[in-house]
Amino acid sequence: MAKKSAKITQAFFARDADVVARELIGMELRLGGTGGVIVETESYHGDDPASHSYPMRRTRRNTAMFGPPAHAYVYRSYGIHWCLNFVCLVGSAVLIRALVPEHGIAAMARRRGTDDIGLLCAGPGRLCQALGVSGELDGASLLKAPFALSPRPGPVEIVTGPRIGITKAVHFHRRFGLKGSGFLSKRFAENGDGQ
Repeated sequence: MAKKSAKITQAFFARDADVVARELIGMELRLGGTGGVIVETESYHGDDPASHSYPMRRTRRNTAMFGPPAHAYVYRSYGIHWCLNFVCLVGSAVLIRALVPEHGIAAMARRRGTDDIGLLCAGPGRLCQALGVSGELDGASLLKAPFALSPRPGPVEIVTGPRIGITKAVHFHRRFGLKGSGFLSKRFAENGDGQ
């Protein structure tokens, strides 16, 4: 029988967003009765031109990024899709891009209007729709309901690459994924670093 892992605390998130983004891969995220294993993330920093907090400037939209770690930063992308981020150090956060649907699949399929399990949570907008994420969760603690995070049961192999859908700081390899996963929003290049 596997040993139960330690509970996720605020200290987990009070670190560099690149480190947190890597370590979230393979962890289980539940939101209410839905969720699954996180397989893709992206990190954003205050000194990163692609970040909403750049150049370390607080606005009405990004206020949660300047609050305490271990809180949700939820925003609407292009006025259409919600995106779920986990706040790390001040001005930094990790975008949750994809997960393997494992809990509440029927509810997720209903919300998404599809039975294709591969399309339920592959991409930040789809993920938020499937999990029922909206702006009401902006600033909510990740350490209590409706959120529940469980540590990954063991080591995983991670690949990295450029982030998706940005035009600034495209040279940073701050997109992280579970190697070989069929639930990513977009495949990584064959030369992913595997670290």
